[in-house]
Amino acid sequence: MEVTREHLSWIAGLLQVHENPVLGFWLLYTAVVIMSALVYHLGFAKKLKVWQHIVIYVLLLIGAFPLTIFAIGMAVVESLIAAALVLTIYRIRHRQRRKQGQAVSNG
Repeated sequence: MEVTREHLSWIAGLLQVHENPVLGFWLLYTAVVIMSALVYHLGFAKKLKVWQHIVIYVLLLIGAFPLTIFAIGMAVVESLIAAALVLTIYRIRHRQRRKQGQAVSNG
């Protein structure tokens, strides 16, 4: 079976997984890792010890491998981009509300 761009997710097609499967896969893996780390940092990261951060990111690297396989045909990276945007908007609004609350209490 020949894989064409129509069989791929948008990002996988953009990274040309169908033309150069090995390079395209590793570029897609890199995109999944970066976006997963960003989403983790924006939404779930807490103050931890260094060794705990290392464990989390090693597990993230391992878990990104099956996600990359799914990302070839499904919109995994695109979903991570959407999650990062939502979490960024949430953080900005939360910070603004906190500043407004401090300004009113100091008022």
